[in-house]
Amino acid sequence: MSASSFAKPLLLSLQGPRRRVLYVTLYELIAIAAATLGLAVLTGQGAGHSGVIAVAASAVAVVWNVVFNWAFERWESRQVVRGRSVGRRIAHAIGFEGGLVFTLVPLFAWWFNVSLWQAFVMDLALIVFFLCYTFVFNWVFDRVFGLPASAMAVPTQA
Repeated sequence: MSASSFAKPLLLSLQGPRRRVLYVTLYELIAIAAATLGLAVLTGQGAGHSGVIAVAASAVAVVWNVVFNWAFERWESRQVVRGRSVGRRIAHAIGFEGGLVFTLVPLFAWWFNVSLWQAFVMDLALIVFFLCYTFVFNWVFDRVFGLPASAMAVPTQA
């Protein structure tokens, strides 16, 4: 597969608010299911108890997702080099997940009644999973729906 054929979306090009709503919805539905299962396994508590915190974490993540992606795309639109390289995708994933750590670790500590350090250690598996998940999800989403306008090449004037 050539680089130019990889850049073409599989389904349709989606931009603006509709793109963001679909992105956040799909991302969080999959994330809630994965986090519920992961937290239930990590804590030994049932899916019901873990599911509640997964939904709360998802709500926090939705707000952060909107804010972070708005800021990232604003920054991205001012870059000379367009497109989403592996390095840019890694920076996106680390920035997004890093921001969540500051909010979710205290929430997990409170919910599971453990210290911040214990919550952070417990959250390490989820952090690694979500770093990989965010990277892969973004790559697949862009493949299916095309790049956002902020990452597209600027047309050259003839």
